[in-house]
Formats: sequence, structure tokens, C-alpha cells
Amino acid sequence: MPLPRFHRLPAERRGLILEVARRSFAEHGAESASYNRIIEAAGVSKTAAYHYFDGRDDLLATVLDGVLDRLLDALGPWHPARDGADFRARFAASSAVLAAHLRDHPDDLALADAAIGRAHGGAWLDWFDALVADGQRLGVIRTDVDRGLLVSATAAVIRAADTWALARMTIGGASGAADTAGPAGPDAPDGPAETANLPEGEVFAQVWSLLSGLWGGAAPARREDSADAR
Repeated sequence: MPLPRFHRLPAERRGLILEVARRSFAEHGAESASYNRIIEAAGVSKTAAYHYFDGRDDLLATVLDGVLDRLLDALGPWHPARDGADFRARFAASSAVLAAHLRDHPDDLALADAAIGRAHGGAWLDWFDALVADGQRLGVIRTDVDRGLLVSATAAVIRAADTWALARMTIGGASGAADTAGPAGPDAPDGPAETANLPEGEVFAQVWSLLSGLWGGAAPARREDSADAR
């Protein structure tokens, strides 16, 4: 956690330091970014830096905690759904907001796995635990598999789906077929350009289909989603 003197800085100054650090960790990697270069880029002397943070790991932890907070803010709290259709609609809306946040904030995308890993699940898995519990209550999600396993698997599918969808946005944008390009990365898929230009509804339909197999009792895709797939 930041030291007390850091909290006494003006909010704008605190934000600038963390923004510079986040950008550097995202660009060079959470384990590789240079602490000295970060504080230099932020205009902080080495003496002052050690009054703000207890070293590089403390700064990294603060940055990652901020990333996780923004991911959870994007998801918003999970509220119990009225029925299976409402469950699907709420899940689609939360997934879309999270994907949009990651698309618009590539530093958060680059550091998302590190932030979730630092939390050892924690608040991140708590969100998916609420989702799975609600789905089980409605009969949308199976109950014959350990809930903790379902929670971890569901969270992993969503992270993989975000990477997959955003990479295809990038490819589509490069080919002129998409207006918004997400951040490219080493997981960007190979293959013909038409695989990149999936309509937004079809992206979610494929994710829902994958989760339906995992959840067992998940409702089938809506008729309009099937029409989009054709």
C-alpha cells in the first residue's frame, strides 16, 4: 500500500504518478518494468519515491489494485435475475461493458491477468460466485459440479473470451471492416479476415454457447442469435 505521504499529495499528482507507472508496467511487463525509469518519467526523485512507496513491488501492487477496481466497476454488482431470460440479458450487458472497458483501456487489458492473480481470486471471483449462485437458483446452471470449480471455470472463460473478441476487433479494424480497433497482442488469432468480422451479437452467442456447455443446464441461444449466426 502507498505510504501516508503519497496520500497527502494532490489527487491530480497521485493520478499522474500511477498513470505513468501503469503505462510502463503494461508496456514492459509487470515483472520487467524499471522502477527507476518509472519514477523518472513521473518526475519523482528517488528520495521522494521512497516516501511514497515501499519500493517497486509496492508501486506495482498499487497499480494492479487500481486495475482490478476498474474491472469490477465495469462489471458492476451482480443483481439477482428474475428468470432465465433476464439472467442472460444481465450477463450479456455486464460482459459488453467489461469488453468495452478493456478495448478502451489497453493498459488495463495488458495488466488484467496480473491484477486478478494478485487478488488470488478475491473480489473478482466473488462476482462470478454471485453469478453462478444466481444461475443455479434459476436452474440455468448445473448443481452437480462443485460451485467453486464452476466459478473459476466461468471466470476463465470470460477472460479468454475478452482476449478473443478484442483481438478480432483489431483484425477487423486493420482490414477496414470495423470502426473500433482493440489492442493487438500475442494471442491475436490467425486466419482469414472474415473470422474477425463477427457481429457483436454473434460474439456473445458464441461465448454463451461455450458457457452453456460448461453450465450444463444453460438455456439455448435465442432465435435471433441463431439468425445472426447464419
